[in-house]
Amino acid sequence: MLRLRLERAPAPLWFRSLIPVIAVPVTFLLTTILILWAGADPLRAYYEFLIKPLASRVSLIEVLVKSTPLLLTGASVAFAFSAGYWNIGAEGQLYAGAIAGAWLGMVLKDVSPVIGIPLMIAGGFLAGVLWALGPALLKVRLNVDEVVTTLLLNSVIVFLVSYLLNGPWRDPVSMWPQSATIADGTVFFKLIPRSRLHLGFLVALVAIGVEWYVLKRTALGLRMRAVGLGKDAARFAGINVNRTMLTAALVSGGIAGLAGVGEVAGIHFHLIESISDGLGYSGIIIATLGGLHPFGVGLAALFIGLIDTGAQTVSQALNVPVYLGTVVQAALLLVTLSLFVLQNYRIRRA
Repeated sequence: MLRLRLERAPAPLWFRSLIPVIAVPVTFLLTTILILWAGADPLRAYYEFLIKPLASRVSLIEVLVKSTPLLLTGASVAFAFSAGYWNIGAEGQLYAGAIAGAWLGMVLKDVSPVIGIPLMIAGGFLAGVLWALGPALLKVRLNVDEVVTTLLLNSVIVFLVSYLLNGPWRDPVSMWPQSATIADGTVFFKLIPRSRLHLGFLVALVAIGVEWYVLKRTALGLRMRAVGLGKDAARFAGINVNRTMLTAALVSGGIAGLAGVGEVAGIHFHLIESISDGLGYSGIIIATLGGLHPFGVGLAALFIGLIDTGAQTVSQALNVPVYLGTVVQAALLLVTLSLFVLQNYRIRRA
């Protein structure tokens, strides 16, 4: 009888770059079962997912709109993960940026956009940094697991937003649980007239470019990558591991905060409880699928934005649940992680 076993045998480096390419078709192959279960045609569903959103100008712009916060949350997670700091709190840091954006938008009345917009961007970044500070200090000072602390703080800030919107920040005009509309001078301008694509998309692209430069062309990036590959080895080489991880954590939080302020200043123009529909958690999928490389993260964010847009067209065209797109994203994360693990093993005859 043929007997097989797994043995440790790392795959060549070129295979790692192919993992995202392999993960996508494998994911769609696996989710075919769910699509058939829902009573829909898989080929038609994949057409609605991947082709239909690119077929018109309106839907193509909507893909870019949905990709804007994903570019930032993906970049945020990738930056922290590159230094071995497992930031699961991009969701909460996004909410922190949204709170700061809403507050600044209500305070900065009659301000010029030349002043208001930079203040909104800086305020969102700073709010994300401050929300990331607590877990980062607990990690570097007391070695408290950052996965737990960052994840728990996501729930804390959601309840904080609920308190604000049902209490002191409730819109005094409509009495809906949302903040007052932000001032005109703090609204992000549109990149394309009569569309929802706003300045935040350019901010996201700049953030991706700056992150690539920092990680690949600076001493800080070299230290971060060294710490991410092995803390003990980095410490032996003379790198201040705690300082490097603290820097990575705070910058990561700031980038996620930019996503929050972009949703307030570019899309909703006030703070609402559902400002993020899991955008921070999607950032984990994007960072993983992009291999923690900034440009890979950018492509992965656009792909997830395409799936999010396509999920709505699939639901309308084939009468399947709209959350099928979320299922595809979750399956994509599991498949990608599985491939990253299995790349270190090979099947041999026992």
